[in-house]
Amino acid sequence: MTASLSDDLTLALALADAADAISLARFRAADLTISTKPDRTHVTDADLAVEEALRGLLTVERPDDGILGEEFGTEGSTRRQWIIDPIDGTANFLRGVPNWATLIALAIDGTPVVGVASAPAFRRRWWAARGSGAWLAENETEPRRLSVSGVADLGDASLSFQSIGQWRDAGYLDSLLDLSGAVWRDRAYGDMWSYGLLAEGLVDVVAEFDVKEYDIAPFAVIVEEAGGRFSAIDGSESISQRSSLATNGLLHEAVVARIEHSHTGS
Repeated sequence: MTASLSDDLTLALALADAADAISLARFRAADLTISTKPDRTHVTDADLAVEEALRGLLTVERPDDGILGEEFGTEGSTRRQWIIDPIDGTANFLRGVPNWATLIALAIDGTPVVGVASAPAFRRRWWAARGSGAWLAENETEPRRLSVSGVADLGDASLSFQSIGQWRDAGYLDSLLDLSGAVWRDRAYGDMWSYGLLAEGLVDVVAEFDVKEYDIAPFAVIVEEAGGRFSAIDGSESISQRSSLATNGLLHEAVVARIEHSHTGS
């Protein structure tokens, strides 16, 4: 890891500290303010406060870098762009379910190189930078380096598909049914937790649709630094295709082929 990426990772972790202090204080708050955005998704006062705070810190610490955030869009145009989802899993957050996190990534020329996913209600944080490995800190213990599983047969794999509705709306429901029938176990752990479990070697395949860059950017780094692979559903190396497929690497081509085969019917 270069010195500059080390500095960027240190900053990303500091941003996560700031985000956790805000979000955890509002989690399960009786006076939490909730509104509906034009796309019919929810936003809380915590989402807005976290993103505003992180943008303010980045303006001071990295004034020449661009920012893409879920709530306030794109700011600046540069090779270096910070990508922020202030609370990934807002629906969980507003219902008091602890499966949510702040997602922070730095992309250079569109490729994520630093990623942090901080889930304070779980007391867990995953992070990585290119060339430095993927790491997990939980319950205030010393960080441990992560490695994906060694499962090499689809029939032995554990799949997290996130949401039946996502696959149905994308026109891939037949692919989901086929894939879930081919694996050992299928569950929808949901949102950021699925990718964390994969990086820890506890899940072998994660796939979803209707995702934006800020939903997945940190995990492109975390999963790959843990030894896995991250792509769009069709296998293309992009975080902007509105789909994602993360695997332990050993299963990647088989999953891509199976999804495509059942989708096209060929």
